[in-house]
Amino acid sequence: MGEEVKLYGATASHFSNRVNIALKLKGVEYKYYEEDLKNKSASLIKYNPIHKKVPTLVHNEKPVAESLVILEYIDETWKTHPILPQHPYERAQARFWSRFIEDKIVTTIIKVVKVKEDQKNALEEVSEYLEILEKELKDKYFGGESIGMVHLAGNIIALWIPILEELMGVEILTEAKFPKLCKWSHDFATHPVVKEVSPSKEELVAIFKPRWSPIN
Repeated sequence: MGEEVKLYGATASHFSNRVNIALKLKGVEYKYYEEDLKNKSASLIKYNPIHKKVPTLVHNEKPVAESLVILEYIDETWKTHPILPQHPYERAQARFWSRFIEDKIVTTIIKVVKVKEDQKNALEEVSEYLEILEKELKDKYFGGESIGMVHLAGNIIALWIPILEELMGVEILTEAKFPKLCKWSHDFATHPVVKEVSPSKEELVAIFKPRWSPIN
């Protein structure tokens, strides 16, 4: 009996996008189910009854939730194209910076788009966190030449921040301030696997235009 891999996700979700990219990099065959987040499927609720969120990976009927947890599960299950480094210290560093992006950058970007009374402060916070990453970005892919855990965690920087900038009329990721991050973002966004499985700029603009308005 062959393996059965299913992924429940949403085009608008950078969390789902992380997992899509990882599975493609690994060469894993899987079936993708697009979720309507306003009308979640019975299957999603069945497999992820606690959070009822995307992404949810189902491997031989065993569900795994939370994108960073899923990335580690994928890396431990399918050995091609390692996502985490082999050396324990480097693995620890990859986990640290992935959590930094998740807890600081992603959380603050969500504040920018959802908490109108605090948008300007949140934008300043995002810039401060990006400055920290800019200093850390020593190699093309945060410690290596191939896409790994930290780059997948940072997909919001390369693919979603440009949409936010366009729709909300703000400058966040500029070459003058963040030359290394801008170069990394371009390289990541134009990687063949990333391009294959990620939503286009036009798709994301269409999704978020009704939700995101310019900051006054």
